[in-house]
Amino acid sequence: MKLLHIDSSILGENAASRPITAAIVKRLKDETPSLEVTYRDLAADPLPHLTLGHMPGGESPSAAQAESQEALDEFLAADIVVIGAPMYNFTIPSQLKAWIDRILIAGKTFRYTENGPEGLAGEKRVIVAVSRGGLYGPESPSAAAEHVESYLRTALGFIGIANPEFIIAEGLKLGPEQFEAALTGALKEAAELKAA
Repeated sequence: MKLLHIDSSILGENAASRPITAAIVKRLKDETPSLEVTYRDLAADPLPHLTLGHMPGGESPSAAQAESQEALDEFLAADIVVIGAPMYNFTIPSQLKAWIDRILIAGKTFRYTENGPEGLAGEKRVIVAVSRGGLYGPESPSAAAEHVESYLRTALGFIGIANPEFIIAEGLKLGPEQFEAALTGALKEAAELKAA
């Protein structure tokens, strides 16, 4: 089995999403030691924003196309994908959006049919670690401003991944106690994930 581990926080060691994704990967690796892990840090090694010249394909692909193809191939090869998705200005980091633009590819991860689009990546397990400074859960006054989980559910659903798993640490900027409680809760949830 193969696992693709994606981090996108620009905060490095200070990121909340990174220890959560690391805990998720550790849990799955502990349960399945033969699990092959590929790691991509979108903050340290960002993909450029998508242009027509970056689209995979062509008989003599450019370096930009080859980089896009590599990201797509990593995704296609993975049985499990773990994504770190901090909330920046109500949505995902632009680095993560650039990666998503490489994996939502017609004919590879979805296709158009006479009945509308059909996802082709539904066999993958996707686990997302979301970190948010404020409170954006369904019962919060700011719920309508939450565009990380909602966007990722839509994008992943479009390619056939109907039930992504989310581990959420929120309220991280509301004080040290809330930060500790949220991060501890998310790490506990990661440690109790069902095996691969």
